[in-house]
Amino acid sequence: MHTETLGSIFLNSLLINNFVLSAFLGICPFLGVSNKLDTASRMGMAVTFVMFVSSMCAYGVNVLLLWIEAPYLQLISYIVIIASAVQLVEMFIKKFSPALFRALGIFLPLITTNCAILGLALFQTAKGYNFVESLVYAIGAGAGFTLAIVLMAGIREELELTSVPGIIKGTAIVLIIAGILSMTFMGFAGLA
Repeated sequence: MHTETLGSIFLNSLLINNFVLSAFLGICPFLGVSNKLDTASRMGMAVTFVMFVSSMCAYGVNVLLLWIEAPYLQLISYIVIIASAVQLVEMFIKKFSPALFRALGIFLPLITTNCAILGLALFQTAKGYNFVESLVYAIGAGAGFTLAIVLMAGIREELELTSVPGIIKGTAIVLIIAGILSMTFMGFAGLA
């Protein structure tokens, strides 16, 4: 039995063990959608929503699978949950914000394969969180993902206004910045 408070669970998933910058999960949308601040923040909100819904459903499915003594079905069940949640978000965005739908492009359906969301379901199960703790963990992880992608987008927008040496222009500078951000977030490990 763990004795973590809800606040420490939230802080842990937001900063200390940030899925993107500490656990290196969800790197594809982090690098692919972080060109513009507006798009990045909306992608962060979409991922946070999918994490929240997936966490809720994964908790229920895990209880059911343990009850019927079939925990070996966890992984495939979580994948089905995540794919369904992403389809829900995709239909919602396509209906209410076609411009955002076009801006997110291929990265919106790729939320389905975002390992941060699958990691969330697996980590909350492995940590033995109850329902409320799972939801707080999901909100913290989603906020952490949003924080990471918005930070990167802000830096990338500023980079467009500066002169960058040709040898590190493009992907190289983005990876260097991601590494520096990651080292910065590793400094939060002392808070645990």
